[in-house]
Amino acid sequence: MNFSSEQPKIIVIGSSSIDLVLETEKVPSSNETVMAYDSDSYFGGKGANQAVGTARLGASVYFIGCVGMDPLGQQIMRNLVNESVNVGFVHETDKDATGTAYVTTSDGNSAIVVVPAANNHLKPEHIDAAEKYFFTADLILLQLEVSMDVIDFAIKKAKKHNIKIGLYASPARKLSEEILSSVDFIVVKSNELHIVFGEDRREDILKKYVNKVFVRDDTNSTVYFDGTEMKYFSKSTNGKTVHKMGMGDAFTSGFAIGLCHKYSIEECVKFGNEVSAMVSLKKGSQTGLPRISDLIS
Repeated sequence: MNFSSEQPKIIVIGSSSIDLVLETEKVPSSNETVMAYDSDSYFGGKGANQAVGTARLGASVYFIGCVGMDPLGQQIMRNLVNESVNVGFVHETDKDATGTAYVTTSDGNSAIVVVPAANNHLKPEHIDAAEKYFFTADLILLQLEVSMDVIDFAIKKAKKHNIKIGLYASPARKLSEEILSSVDFIVVKSNELHIVFGEDRREDILKKYVNKVFVRDDTNSTVYFDGTEMKYFSKSTNGKTVHKMGMGDAFTSGFAIGLCHKYSIEECVKFGNEVSAMVSLKKGSQTGLPRISDLIS
């Protein structure tokens, strides 16, 4: 893929967390206790994942989020700075701890409990305070791990400045028609269509939102409707997948970068799939996120 000489400017508004991942022989069912044979912690949160993902792919990235005034929050801030993400408008709160996620995983299956904590303290006024970023931004990226008040306000702010908007609709929530019509692209999981759109007839949804809704599944496949036909693209890891967390964020990051460089929709999807495949080869939602050099060498 060829990148234009201009560096995209992207604002990512969303969550950050520390993810504790427990590897077990099986994901426990209700009232069952299992033993973990390994555990580790990783940087996560859908917002932070996309900030790091797009920064590694060459964008100038501004992250707007909220962390606690605690050691985990400081770790997240240092990591973002080390990844060349601007954290000038990351809010720090003393009212809650930094967000965390607890992940139990076994043979590609997982159960995840997210504790938003400080992420819930991101407010519209924090977006307003960062308005100077909006004057030169090419794209806003959103996810659904922060309040809908923040999502709604960010969309209105982006529309005011004529900035493209990308939304990864996860964790799934029912989205209003206003949001669906305002954003430029939406990434959604295939098993969550009924939550986001109120129905699960995939072809009907995709035909309504031409070149706008991109449905993904656990095999790193993406489908959308281009106005003439359904388009299906997949990128296999040839059985080398070790970690599925963060694949949706990685796809969204790759798609967003392609869009900023004026790729065709098909090229954006293929590039997103490639980025998503690479993140799955390492443990941790951010660890395997590729750099441009990894993709063009």
